[in-house]
Amino acid sequence: MLLNPAGSVFVGARIDNPGDAWQMPQGGIEQGDEPWAAALRELEEETGIPPRLVERIAECPEVLRYDLPKAWRPRLWGGKWRGQEQHWFLARFLGRDSDIDLAAHAHPEFRDWQWVEPRRLPELIVPFKRALYQRLLREFADYL
Repeated sequence: MLLNPAGSVFVGARIDNPGDAWQMPQGGIEQGDEPWAAALRELEEETGIPPRLVERIAECPEVLRYDLPKAWRPRLWGGKWRGQEQHWFLARFLGRDSDIDLAAHAHPEFRDWQWVEPRRLPELIVPFKRALYQRLLREFADYL
C-alpha cells in the first residue's frame, strides 16, 4: 500500500481487465527473496517507482490469502494456482507523480493509475479480494 504525501493510496487498472476494477501493486516473491525486497522490485516493475523513492512505514503482521473464484481458476495463471498468499507493506511515496511510469517495464501490468482515499479501496477492487483489502485497512488504520 503506497501512500502519497496527502495520504491517498496508489491504485492501478490492470491491462488484462477492461472493467472498472482498481488494485494496489502486487507481485511474486522469487526464490531467495526477502518480502520487502520483492515488494520494492515489483513496485518498480509495475509503476516505474525506484526503491529510493519509497519509505517503509509498516508491515502486516500476517501473510494474507485469497482464493480465486472457482470459475476463474482454469483461465488464470494457466490453471496452476487457485489463489495467492501475500505479504503486505505500507510505504510512503517520496517522489512526484511524474516519477510514475507504467510503461517502465517490458510487460506493463497497469493501463491507468490514480490516487484514492484509503476508505475507497474495498469498493474499487474485484469482489473476491474485498475482504483482504478491508483487513489491510484495519491493520494499517493507525497510519492512515
